[in-house]
Amino acid sequence: MDEQEQIFSMALTRLRHMSPQVGIELYRQLGGGRAIYDHRNHIGDVVANCSPKLMEALKDWDDPLRRAEQEMDFCLRHGIKVLCHGGEGYPRRLEDCPDPPIVLYYKGSADLNPKKVINIVGTRHSTSYGIDTIQKLMASMAALCPQVLVVSGLAYGVDINAHRQALLNGYETIGVLAHGLDTIYPSLHRSTAREMTSRGGLLTEYMTRTNADKLNFIRRNRIVAGMSDACILIESASRGGGLITARIAQSYSREVFALPGRITDEYSAGCNRLILDNIAAPLLSAEQLLKALGWDDEVRREAAMARGIERSLWPMLSDEQALIARQLDEWGDLTIDILSAKTGFSASRLAALLFEMEMEGVVRPLAGGIYHLLKT
Repeated sequence: MDEQEQIFSMALTRLRHMSPQVGIELYRQLGGGRAIYDHRNHIGDVVANCSPKLMEALKDWDDPLRRAEQEMDFCLRHGIKVLCHGGEGYPRRLEDCPDPPIVLYYKGSADLNPKKVINIVGTRHSTSYGIDTIQKLMASMAALCPQVLVVSGLAYGVDINAHRQALLNGYETIGVLAHGLDTIYPSLHRSTAREMTSRGGLLTEYMTRTNADKLNFIRRNRIVAGMSDACILIESASRGGGLITARIAQSYSREVFALPGRITDEYSAGCNRLILDNIAAPLLSAEQLLKALGWDDEVRREAAMARGIERSLWPMLSDEQALIARQLDEWGDLTIDILSAKTGFSASRLAALLFEMEMEGVVRPLAGGIYHLLKT
């Protein structure tokens, strides 16, 4: 998609009195922003039962086009990708939703269309129960299924813990924002957001100089839900943004899981209600999650293939040592903590195995407790 088409599509989202629903309907029907612009003065010829309100909304493109050109300049200067509905790089899962954004702005390195995508959402007031669950879930998943994109909203509580645990366990992670890419809200999460741009990314439908208004947070939840295969709700009061995301995910025919909790706990009330209403399945373990999503069979096939490769590359290694070698081969140099998360081995067991592999000339320890694989 060329730059001019992107600019017209961006301008379309800025037209006054043009609702997002009408905008995406027109976009799909005519095939792009430039086509809508070209038909602006005789839209009734191509759109059946065109209302006078729509005709009026399409008249003035001057200010929207100027604003779109300014935004494109900002994007080009800051390495931001403009992703248009139906174009290259746009999240394909979103395209099938009834209300996708016409344009997304993306700064990052991750593919937004991988095989496996989950979102992890929940309260901004996460408890130790929720935080511990995220930590254990990410570590267990990384050991069982290393190729998963983790999506959340960069907010306090559950969101930021999901992003940080994803990064710690070698996952790429996407933060969907309720404002433009000229700022980070909350500002306390700026360092994590910066790390995410090289190991995931930041995504938004909003241009720069957009305030993080309450309605924007509600609207961004549909992106979190729509671009994922499954929604995982970790702690929620009886009302909250995580519940909204989970309900949107259900309406999009996505799988929904919720962490059950005690009936007396305030931030388990929303999760328990979703489970009671058969909207969400209870989240019990990483193994149960992968099985419910049908990812466990694929993981076993990949593991079997990897074991065959291991035997040819490192025939002298035990199964445990070969698992360590495969992780180092796939992810590069890793610390013992990350290797422990990816393999499921305790730190003491891992240290013993790594020492044996060092003696056999398979790995080399580096500064900072990092291990490097010596390939044959």
